[in-house]
Order: sequence, then structure tokens, then C-alpha cells
Amino acid sequence: MYVAPSILSADFGRLNEEIEAICKAGADLVHVDVMDGHFVPNLTIGPLVVNAVAKVATKPLDVHLMVQNNSFFVDLFLPLKPKFITFHIEEEKHPLRLIDHIRKNGVSPGIVLNPHTPIYTLEYLIKEVDMVLLMSVNPGFGGQKFIPSVIEKTRQVRELIDKTDAKCLIEIDGGVNGLNAADLEEAGADILVAGSYIFGSNSYEESIRALKLQF
Repeated sequence: MYVAPSILSADFGRLNEEIEAICKAGADLVHVDVMDGHFVPNLTIGPLVVNAVAKVATKPLDVHLMVQNNSFFVDLFLPLKPKFITFHIEEEKHPLRLIDHIRKNGVSPGIVLNPHTPIYTLEYLIKEVDMVLLMSVNPGFGGQKFIPSVIEKTRQVRELIDKTDAKCLIEIDGGVNGLNAADLEEAGADILVAGSYIFGSNSYEESIRALKLQF
């Protein structure tokens, strides 16, 4: 199991220290939530801040776009060379074109599904992406309660990956903690995004280890 702490829950007054701390504590990726105040009712960070994060992080960046006008934001973040850029399928009319654009620029593309979005939307895309991110809360704010039905949704996406012989990871984002991590791993998740569970803990290292060591 890989763990990607979401810096949305970090202390932005000491962001450099927070990034260094999670990287040293065993994080595999640094999850960056980009919100535009339109697709979701919140506004977060842009490329200047993410560039500063990239300079400090010793682990790859995982950029999650929660925005309208995906192409515009993709082009803002491609120069930073994150490991992943994921975008919401609900907000993209030409996903294959955008996937190809991201990949041609040396970044791994991924698709995000909101909790209500059915998995059949992945049917003709699953073999083209390197990651499927399943939202286990309604996007827009950290600290929300996990939606249990996403466990079964994870299992169904894993079945689709196996059926199509796709080569992509499953990432879960929202309300992830030590109580649901084992169920998510059993269902087929590869990467767990956790914000408040890690940054609100007394020990980043212990909370990250708890998410990884479920079996």
C-alpha cells in the first residue's frame, strides 16, 4: 500500500517543514489538491505554491485537479513535472485528448470519479490511464466523513482493471483512516490519500505506518 498525504490539511504557515516531515515519515507521494472555486466551492493553491512544494519534497507530487477548464490547469502544472496529474471525468468533454497530452509531456495521467459517478464512464478509458482516483467524500473540503459505498466501488474498478488487463493504480481520496484502510486494501486499492488523519495526528510516521500495515 502506498500513502499520499494531502497537504490540504497541512499547516500552511510552516508548509516547508510539513512537506519535509511527511517525506521523512514514509510518505510515497505528496498529494496536492488544486481547487478553482468553481468546480468545487473552495479555492486552494496554484503553480507558484506547488513549485515551492516541489523544491522541498523528496517524494513525487500527485496533483489532483478539481477544476473547470482542465486543459488550462493541466498546462499550468505540467512544467512542474509531477508524477501524476488527475482530472475529474465529470468536467471533461475530451478525456482521451487530455490524457494523451499529459502523457506526451512525461507525466502519468489519471481520471477522478466523484462518489456518485458510475464506473461505466471508465469503460473506454481504463486502459489509457495510469491511475483511477475514487473520491470517497464529495470533493471540495478536507476532514469529511468517509462514504462506505466506495469500498464496493473500489472492488468493481479492480474487477474492471483485471478484466481489461489495464495497467493502472487505484487511489482513494477522502475520509481515509486506520479504521477503513484494511477494507480498502482488501477491495483492491493501491494508494491511500489521507489529510487530517495524518496531519492531525501526534506522529506522522505512526499514522502513515498504520495505513500501510493493515495485513
